[in-house]
Amino acid sequence: MPDEAPATTADAYKAAFRGHPAGVAVITAEGPDGPTGLTASSVASVAVDPPVLVFSLSTKSGSAGVVLGADVFVVHLVDSLSVGLAKRFAATGSPAADDPMWGTLPTGERYLPTAATALRCRPRSTTEIGSSTVVVAEVLDIVVGREHGEPLVYHNREFHSLSERSRLS
Repeated sequence: MPDEAPATTADAYKAAFRGHPAGVAVITAEGPDGPTGLTASSVASVAVDPPVLVFSLSTKSGSAGVVLGADVFVVHLVDSLSVGLAKRFAATGSPAADDPMWGTLPTGERYLPTAATALRCRPRSTTEIGSSTVVVAEVLDIVVGREHGEPLVYHNREFHSLSERSRLS
């Protein structure tokens, strides 16, 4: 018996993307109450020269509002060793400014040193589309973490790691 068809186009769209795995990132910025951040699965590379990435945020409030209002933010690419960061920033509320998970970049921004890679960025453009905002950002600096785990993906509302065992070719 086939699954029931989704009731609306929006339901079908959500179901389609739940089945489409995506890389995981944590985006942080400094707000009036200290550093804040959120977990995102929409980060993608756009160009190498200059290095540019893109992501979308589905709200303008809370941590997303801080990121959208920041002159500079940090995009952390997260792997299986730092899945705890992805889970922590997917929850409401960010760690306090004095939480030991934060480090400070030479340029002064706080970042998450346990992430696989941290990309210090500045927004080049934002475009509102429906209830989301698409952000195109130039990468200013890159900090590569010391340890790397397996790639982390978000699929069907859960985090998964990719391993040699998952390779198909």
